[in-house]
Order: sequence, then C-alpha cells, then structure tokens
Amino acid sequence: MTKTTLSPLTIVTGGAKSGKSRYAEGLVTATNRPRIYIATARIWDDEMRVKINAHRTDRGTDWQTIEAPRDVASALGQAPANSVVLLDCATMWLTNCLLDESDLSAETAGLLTALRTCAAPVVVVTNELGWSIVPENALARRFRDAQGRLNQEMAAQADLVVAVISGIPLALKGSL
Repeated sequence: MTKTTLSPLTIVTGGAKSGKSRYAEGLVTATNRPRIYIATARIWDDEMRVKINAHRTDRGTDWQTIEAPRDVASALGQAPANSVVLLDCATMWLTNCLLDESDLSAETAGLLTALRTCAAPVVVVTNELGWSIVPENALARRFRDAQGRLNQEMAAQADLVVAVISGIPLALKGSL
C-alpha cells in the first residue's frame, strides 16, 4: 500500500476469501489516522465466533471497534473528521436487515446518506454475489438482488472502487 490519503468513500468488493478485508485494512492503516472499525457481523455460532476473534487478533489493538450489526448510520455519524473508518462489511449489515425483516429501502437510504455525510473517510468492504449460481430459494434471490443494488448505489457515490480477486486489487473506478 503506497496510498496514504483516502477518498471520502472507497468501496472494496470481491468474492468470499478474496482478500478484500485484508486489502481494506491496509488502505486504512496506510493513512496514519486514528482507525475506527465498524463491525457488522453477529455471532450466530461457534464458527462465526472463531472468525470474528481471528479478525480482531489480526487487526491488533490500535483500532477502535464499534459493534454495529444494524445501526451503522449512527456509528458513521460519530466518527471524528481526523479518523478513518472501515465498515466491514455491508453484506453482513444487509443480511442483518433482511433477517430482522427491516424496510430495506429505508435502511439502504439511511446507510447511503450516512456514507455521504460522514466527516471521516470511509472504506466499505462488501461482497460481489452476482458471479455465482442463481439461488434456489426466494429469500436467497431477494438477498442477492438487494446486495447487487446496494453495491451499485455505493459504487455510484464512491470515488474509488476496488475489486480484490485472489488477493490482487483491481481499480474499477478511480486509481490506486
């Protein structure tokens, strides 16, 4: 990572285990600003507990972590201008909203507004789901479609969009 300044909004997307979180953490670390990690994952089972603990260990202690499975907009609103925020990840946030039977349109609008108005630069990690098979059930198709729309809307307002494939970043919008 040679970049030390960030755009107001950076989107890092890719498939599962593509290296997107590691890449996003590197972008944030390279700024030398106070780091805020907004965590959206919920601990559903032992496997998820292990994964979350591994992420915490990998990040180290110089991150302020805010657990915000749903209220990401509020967490973004509290970020000081001199900090940098990593939201990991929009896909888990959307999952939480969907499983809680939230109004996805209202939740998405609130998130997009919060991303646009956050005083600090924000890096959002999200999953690209559209490259896989068509899901077999209605809930999974609804989720895939909602994630695709959310990714498109976030990317439209971002200055930098990076796809990470097999650990290799590729700028889709803006420059690395």
